[in-house]
Amino acid sequence: MRKLKNEELGRIDINAFKKHPKIPLIAILDDVRSRNNIGAIFRTADAFLIQKIFLCGITATPPHKDIQKTALDATESVDWEFEKNIIDVIIKLKKEGVKIIAVEQTEKAVQLQNFSPKENETYAFIFGNEIKGVSQEAINLCDATIEIPQEGTKHSLNISAAASICFWDFYFKIKSHLKHSK
Repeated sequence: MRKLKNEELGRIDINAFKKHPKIPLIAILDDVRSRNNIGAIFRTADAFLIQKIFLCGITATPPHKDIQKTALDATESVDWEFEKNIIDVIIKLKKEGVKIIAVEQTEKAVQLQNFSPKENETYAFIFGNEIKGVSQEAINLCDATIEIPQEGTKHSLNISAAASICFWDFYFKIKSHLKHSK
């Protein structure tokens, strides 16, 4: 088994990425404190062709050296927008027909493995503050919540790890839908 060289990976440049079809998923980061988490989420959003990232509240915005350290220029490829108030973002996206999903532990949360995105629907996943999670005010406006099942003592994941799991799961399910519908 031989490790592939970078030139063998078929990577596209930023211009090709901008033109490439995206999966119907938007990320909303609300009051995320860690710039390293923000950068890691950008990098994962690039990997899985996420449409856009909304940065809300105290969430830092590019360019910032700590975001760039983990994003590795994904802030240039992934579309993003800053909006101070998450409620404004939710209302705007709902008017556009986007299904709003909080990634949070709630009474009626759907386990991630049981979440089935529908074809021809666009979704937005909200990821909240590292300590407080997604605010109740935002949850009240959501169409649903999903939870990543866990069995350890912490019952929480780092926000960039949670986003990575959710992005991959959504990407895999959407790609599977497309493959089966052909």
